[in-house]
Amino acid sequence: MLDQVSLTAIATVLGAVGSGMANEAGRWAWESAGGLVRRIAGREVTAPTGAGERDAVAREVLAGLQRQPQLAVAWAAFAQAIPGGVPGGSSGGITGTTGGGRLPVGQVPQLRPSTRFFTDRQTALKQLVQEASRSADGRPRVALLHGDEGMGTSTLAVHWGCRDARRFFPDGQLHVDLRGDTPGAALGGATALHRLLGQLGVPAEEIPTTADERIDFFRRTVAELRLLVILDHVRSAAQIRPLITSAPGVFTLIVSRHPLPGLDALRIPVEPLADRDAVRLLTQLVGKQALSAARATLPSVLERCGGSPYALRAAALRLTEPTPSPSGTPDDPVPTAADDTYRLLPPDAARVYRLTALRPWPGFTPATGAWATGLAEADTARLLGELADVELLEHTTDGRYFYRPAVLAHAARTAAHVDGIAGCAQVVTRTLAGYRDLAVGAARAALPNSWRVPSLPAGAAPVVYDRPGTAVAVLSAEVGNLVQAIHAADEFGDHTTVMELAQALWPLQLKAGYHDELRPALQIAVRTADAHRPGTRTAGALHAQLAHTFTELGQWDEAESEARKAADAESAAGHVRGHASTVEFLGLLRLRQWRFADALDCFDASGRLYDGIGPDGEGAADLPRARALLERHRGRALRGLGRRAEAKERLETALGFFRESGEAYNTARALTDLAETCLDGDDSAGALPLIEEAEAALADEQATYQLVHLRRMRQRCGTTAPDVSPGGPGAE
Repeated sequence: MLDQVSLTAIATVLGAVGSGMANEAGRWAWESAGGLVRRIAGREVTAPTGAGERDAVAREVLAGLQRQPQLAVAWAAFAQAIPGGVPGGSSGGITGTTGGGRLPVGQVPQLRPSTRFFTDRQTALKQLVQEASRSADGRPRVALLHGDEGMGTSTLAVHWGCRDARRFFPDGQLHVDLRGDTPGAALGGATALHRLLGQLGVPAEEIPTTADERIDFFRRTVAELRLLVILDHVRSAAQIRPLITSAPGVFTLIVSRHPLPGLDALRIPVEPLADRDAVRLLTQLVGKQALSAARATLPSVLERCGGSPYALRAAALRLTEPTPSPSGTPDDPVPTAADDTYRLLPPDAARVYRLTALRPWPGFTPATGAWATGLAEADTARLLGELADVELLEHTTDGRYFYRPAVLAHAARTAAHVDGIAGCAQVVTRTLAGYRDLAVGAARAALPNSWRVPSLPAGAAPVVYDRPGTAVAVLSAEVGNLVQAIHAADEFGDHTTVMELAQALWPLQLKAGYHDELRPALQIAVRTADAHRPGTRTAGALHAQLAHTFTELGQWDEAESEARKAADAESAAGHVRGHASTVEFLGLLRLRQWRFADALDCFDASGRLYDGIGPDGEGAADLPRARALLERHRGRALRGLGRRAEAKERLETALGFFRESGEAYNTARALTDLAETCLDGDDSAGALPLIEEAEAALADEQATYQLVHLRRMRQRCGTTAPDVSPGGPGAE
């Protein structure tokens, strides 16, 4: 018991609960923590937003427990139900599925296959082995491969990782492309951490939402692992500092075009291949006979390739072709190689090459090429494959394509010369329209009854999806391109497309997260709405979306500011339903902040606004459900205030509506709130049947995290249930 009420142990519990708010079970636990902290402190305590505030709250909890030792039992019971909340417990997120230690067999992450033909680089390989082999003396194992584009820095990193994987990295190898070489596309540290944790098998619902918590979670997760972490195409030292860990078994291998001043790392330059190694690579690629047949042109090929493995691979495909007229210099081998290959393309392939390069799409599909060129999608798919075959495009395992930065620049310059500035602008406009129609159509399929999702433009044919989840998956797959489309529309002054694309992101925010990636795009959309549609529903909706993302990122002051702007815009537009919904959202933010009295005031204010909707008013048909949701929220606020009898009354009203309407998910939520309220009053007998009914209601909902939370509530009641943790025997 004493272990669980020490200052360190209390802070550990608060940290473990705070890091698990990416899923609803975690947010339930966070609200419960707030109510319990208020009960122990005897006053309202605002939720902590960082380590310093968390320690201050822990001190207040400890002081309260010393004044009221009988509450230590309640705190200990709560702590035991939180993964990582007691000494020796799991160090993972709120569901406790991930922590330090070896990864399960069959879940070890692997790099993509290395290239078959590899030559030279022996000095660099030896240096990497020496860094991986040195004793762990407190210094992070960090190396930096740096060299010009096309020199094979990324290939070298992957080749060494694959070659020495079993020797040094039995727990896996991770790779994330920071995209620092592509203008406007660089990943932030928090987004990169999300991807690394995903490769380690951490479900998105368990990855902490704030940057600081995510950094701490990553470092705890890898603390006992022997891993290689490749950070590719890094722009600056600041971009990757959050990703570097001192774990003795982790080797961080950074790839950049520059030496990155300010980074403490073993620097390994990657120079151009010597002529003898370049000839060796060409021989591996085309064979001795073909190389011998091309001996007359070989000197000029070597000169134009400048020791670049990329340029040599491109040249190998046209080694027996007549040497093109010079259009580049040996000092710039990548665009030179691209230009030499481009000159041999048939017209349709050349057109696709030029016109899909007018924006740095992170990973585009044949549909993008069809929008850009006006060709049939099937023809575009074939042509993109041909461009990848001649090294003008890179392709991914999921059927997408992207350009190397220097090749992208060459293609865009060529498009400006061949197609003209006006023609290129028309291409971008067509492509943006394609992404807008795709996004809006998928958003409407994902949330068919949402009034926040924009309507399809006139003449656009809706795409039929088999279920909403499929539409969300389509949006998720295109998230990078949609963000890029918003940037492009902003640059082109296409204000309507900016706002429509941003509103179509709402299902992603609700169901898939992506808050780090979406925040900059939403900020562009909000700025656009304020400038061109102030005081409208559109402005209100976009401010509300940005408020939601700020909330999930733990930036509560920014979230409140955006929520108030949303409310002002909805009020100015005379949109009562939107105004009421935004005030309700502000109440939910107050619950997240443990400001339960303020939350209750917001919910009451929202209710009064809903009361202003007449029987024939917009949204009147949705009022019974909206009021039931408000009753549930009021019950949650009253529970946090310790007014359990009133909380039960409100929650039972909400429960009655959801039972009658057949909403299994919201029925289970209300039941869970009621059970939590019973447990607050040490009424295990009253909580248990509510828990059982909630479990039954969720049986067909695939709500794994909520079921995990209910199982832990059973444990607080002194009973057990089948394991339904992700991957456990009861999971689907």
